[in-house]
Amino acid sequence: MNPLDQKINDQFAGLVVRKDLVKLVKGNAIVPTYVLEYLLGQYCATSDEASILSGVETVKEILRKHYVHRNEAGLVRSMIRERGRHKVIDKISVALNDKRDVYEATFGNLGIKQVIVNADTVKRHPKLLVSGVWCIADLEYEYSEDKKNIPWILDTIKPIQLSHFDFDQYLAARRQFTTEDWIDLLMQSIGFDPALFGRRNKLLQLLRLVPYCERNYNLIELGPKGTGKSHIYSEFSPHGILISGGEVTVAKLFVNNSTGKIGLVGYWDTVAFDEFAGKKKRANKALVDILKNYMANKTFSRGIETLGAEASMAFVGNTQHTLPYMLRHSDLFDDLPEQYHDSAFLDRLHFYLPGWEVDIIRGEMFSEGYGFVVDYLAEILRNMRNHDHSQLYTEHFELFADISTRDRTSIEKTFSGLMKILYPHKEASPDEMEELLRFAIEGRKRVKDQLMRIDATYAAVSFGYRDTDGNTSQVKTLEEETYPRYFSAVNAEGVEPQPESLAPTALAVDSEDSSPKEQHLVFQENQRGVSFDTLLGPYLKDARKIVVTDPYIRQFYQARNLMELLETIARRKTDDDEVSVRLITTEDDFNGFEQNRRFEEMQVSAAAIGIQFSWEYVDSGAIHARHIVTDTDWKILLDRGLDIFQRYEMNDAFAFSNRLQQYRACKGFDVTFLRV
Repeated sequence: MNPLDQKINDQFAGLVVRKDLVKLVKGNAIVPTYVLEYLLGQYCATSDEASILSGVETVKEILRKHYVHRNEAGLVRSMIRERGRHKVIDKISVALNDKRDVYEATFGNLGIKQVIVNADTVKRHPKLLVSGVWCIADLEYEYSEDKKNIPWILDTIKPIQLSHFDFDQYLAARRQFTTEDWIDLLMQSIGFDPALFGRRNKLLQLLRLVPYCERNYNLIELGPKGTGKSHIYSEFSPHGILISGGEVTVAKLFVNNSTGKIGLVGYWDTVAFDEFAGKKKRANKALVDILKNYMANKTFSRGIETLGAEASMAFVGNTQHTLPYMLRHSDLFDDLPEQYHDSAFLDRLHFYLPGWEVDIIRGEMFSEGYGFVVDYLAEILRNMRNHDHSQLYTEHFELFADISTRDRTSIEKTFSGLMKILYPHKEASPDEMEELLRFAIEGRKRVKDQLMRIDATYAAVSFGYRDTDGNTSQVKTLEEETYPRYFSAVNAEGVEPQPESLAPTALAVDSEDSSPKEQHLVFQENQRGVSFDTLLGPYLKDARKIVVTDPYIRQFYQARNLMELLETIARRKTDDDEVSVRLITTEDDFNGFEQNRRFEEMQVSAAAIGIQFSWEYVDSGAIHARHIVTDTDWKILLDRGLDIFQRYEMNDAFAFSNRLQQYRACKGFDVTFLRV
């Protein structure tokens, strides 16, 4: 194990599991992740390899013997009849038969109904009455000549959930982790390898957990297909439920006035609407109106009675157009059904998670490290709903006065949720609080900016804050930084923004005719539209001698970055010119042969088009900065060297991010251009 995994096992012994084990045991069992990890937590919550292997086999055997596959339901029913008793793992729902005054259970996969359930069991587990709960149950079979009697008898039932946890121990263990390590532990807990995500992308993933720990939190995430938008709500927690946005009714979600039965919001911590987008879909106007009232006031009506609930709402759906297309031609809510494309409804949303920034899920992104058994983390998050961290920032920062009450509430609820997830012990530095505050402001600003496009009656708001020294900071969304001309909220007036290039206007070097100038540029994580051609090309034009200093040109993707720099140089030179490019780097202690082979191949290839490429190795201590120097008196300081892009599908010949740099997401980096 690496040091982080070792610390995780030391601090949370028995409460963590190796995340790749889920794939080993799942097979063709269609069960939520939390069910599998519940079982793994019983038998594999250890770092001992032999015990893990033994535990995996035990869990496989339990699933083989007791999990009910729909196509084998008849065989299992026969087994129970012949044996008289058998333990099953199935999704069980319960309904009240008011004619017989009894509670009756339905086993989803086993296909049996009207199984009598003790009233005390229903009182202990009320979620059995709403959409069902995965359980381990002991079933008996006792035939009777009386045709009215059901032969199935439910002996015991145990919902697959953690029985207890020590919150104080959780807080004490949190103090043993740095913020970076804690974030990585949480990323591994939701199944991802943290090494493949930047800081901003990690926050975007973890923000999906906020509805679980913050009461009455309203989140929307719209973006491309395949980014895992619904996974966290369908399989992560037994306290959340995922429903199809087109299938919900007022009775199912809030209350059935004819029976008085409370709907989903009364039983679940988080209700998520899947496939929420779709302009052709039609929503029930009465449902939308009640939903708007509930999202604003946390209440809904049952006849003349007003009821309250604390379920958070999450809305996830796919967008049909690219980000710049939506910014120029419509708005970021354009894909919603007409009834939901309503300013009053949208104004109730606390955070718009930009799904276009979230990577499409790839196999390499899944973690093989240790993370919390998800049911344990789900219980922790549920417990945190009783805490309020929303005002912790006020000791160091103050929101601008013209931020409205609704905007302020949205920002503070997001800030509170992120604080609970990352700093449950409340021990965050001012810089760490500022990071979360800016992130929370950005998510609400994204909502408000689009409202101004949709409804011209919304006034512009200055989103920002000031610190205790009186220094003010303005917050912009990433799309505002990247596409400032498209971003202008003029669509409410019917005026179309002017077109611009894919490169951010901040570059000021987005065409070959632009004159290079001294400047310092800052790029945010996930920013797109950046390429070596637009960023570096104008400064490399007409150069005959170029020296690149970067100690990290070792791995394949780093060598590819260098090759793409040579391609930029090739595009900037004329056919009859020759350019000398010298690389100063460090030798790979473990794979120097491959490193040299790549350089030699580049050298041969470059020579054929008039680029004389050479390299030299120096000690790492001799390289104090990463930069490019030209004989045209330019020095380009790159804080990340050439490594400015996040991981992308490098082996996919048909992925545009592979072919064109401007379609890749950037890492956060700075670049300074100096005359020397």
